[in-house]
Amino acid sequence: MSAPVFLAEEGGLDGDTAVLRGPEGRHAAAVRRIAPGEEVDLVDGAGTRARCTVTEVGKDTVVCAVRERRTEPEPRPRLTVLQALPKRDRGELAVEMMTEAGVDRIVPWTAERCVARWKGDRAAKSLAKWRSTAREAAKQARRARVPEVAEPVGRDGAAALLAKADLGLVLHEEAGLPLSQVALPAGALPAGGGADSADAPEGGEGIVLAVGPEGGVSEDELDVFDAAGAQRALLGPTVLRTSTAGVAALAVLQARCGRW
Repeated sequence: MSAPVFLAEEGGLDGDTAVLRGPEGRHAAAVRRIAPGEEVDLVDGAGTRARCTVTEVGKDTVVCAVRERRTEPEPRPRLTVLQALPKRDRGELAVEMMTEAGVDRIVPWTAERCVARWKGDRAAKSLAKWRSTAREAAKQARRARVPEVAEPVGRDGAAALLAKADLGLVLHEEAGLPLSQVALPAGALPAGGGADSADAPEGGEGIVLAVGPEGGVSEDELDVFDAAGAQRALLGPTVLRTSTAGVAALAVLQARCGRW
């Protein structure tokens, strides 16, 4: 079994000794019951992973000796999901599953037909929950990188992200082309390329995928996204909930891009 993963403080992996403190140290010591001599991985959430041996455990601190340190390359292409706001706690479910499936960035999207609305204090609390869920899911998945959970956007913000992408995609149940057959940017293909690659090389924005709300993407939004250069894609023969469509689509893209 692979070693458990814990998030180190900023700059906490620079020396030969690393210390987990506060809530993270308490979780490792009291909840996970980490003991001296055990092997753990400490990550900074930005790609650096340190293989460590636990040397000392306190009430809310865990002291580790760093044996090996490396920085894992950022996956290419970058995968961003514009996630329409689901109802109740399905948002955290979507974030958890997409993080485990390797998403690089999640952008909350206030689509026109969303039942959930983030306003005032609720917006800050909901965004904090999504970010906390991404951190915990990244540790569960043994990831060295915690996906970014960006500030929420509306229709125009979503269109801007799709326009800047090397490939902008909108999941839609009436699309004529399956997601498994959409032409990918050349830089998004595994080594050796393939016949289904597009002409443009993969740049900084990678693939941006819009997942609509339970009520579907409105015609107005579709028109704006079409104008931004996004392509409509069919995920499959069944209609998935907005909280599960993202992880299913990510699985398709991960496999096609050679990231899995």
